[in-house]
Amino acid sequence: MFHVKPSEPMESRHGRLHLFDLDGTLIRGSAAAVEISRQLGLLEEIAALEEGFLRGLTPDEFAVRARDLWSTLTPKQVDDAFEGAPWLTGIREVWADIKARGERCAVISLSPDFFVERLLDWGVDTVHGSRWPAVPFTEPIHRPGILDAAAKVRIARELCAEYGMEWADCVAYGDSMSDAALFAIVRDTVAVNADHHLAGISRHSYSGGDLREAYDLVRNSAA
Repeated sequence: MFHVKPSEPMESRHGRLHLFDLDGTLIRGSAAAVEISRQLGLLEEIAALEEGFLRGLTPDEFAVRARDLWSTLTPKQVDDAFEGAPWLTGIREVWADIKARGERCAVISLSPDFFVERLLDWGVDTVHGSRWPAVPFTEPIHRPGILDAAAKVRIARELCAEYGMEWADCVAYGDSMSDAALFAIVRDTVAVNADHHLAGISRHSYSGGDLREAYDLVRNSAA
């Protein structure tokens, strides 16, 4: 496993952009929606919605129904959901190493922005989540603001343009069908605790609880 000495930042041989999924990837075996629902005692209800998503429920319809489930959600419950989620270990260390090498990192997730944005405090360069109304809710879901798999590709392309990079400069980390479209474009990919949707299209595969180990698979690879 790598070790970073803060007094000796490493020079990057290649400008790269590391693109991280959230649900099932940074959070092992769970998702933001599940952890939020856990705080509300609605695990069975969100499990039914998750099953519907796997069967074809669109992300915007999922969000509309989830917002109805979470009608009493408070900021404190969001904080508790975030802090109590089963995060992979080593996330902060990986992002610190990426930045020490002069590279970039981003999180792109279909989950609510009010959850995803908390990762900025952990050192990621930028985050992109579905746009939800503020908590506690007083407004409905704005469907065009809800991200889908195609939006992940669009946002990644926009980040490449912003940072002056190409697809060949990207590394994608994901776990499921919402990452498949991006994995089909990006050459350097890491399937993290992934399901069958990424079988055969990921360059690397990792199963475990430490993001540093997944990152080690691509840390010194050529972009």
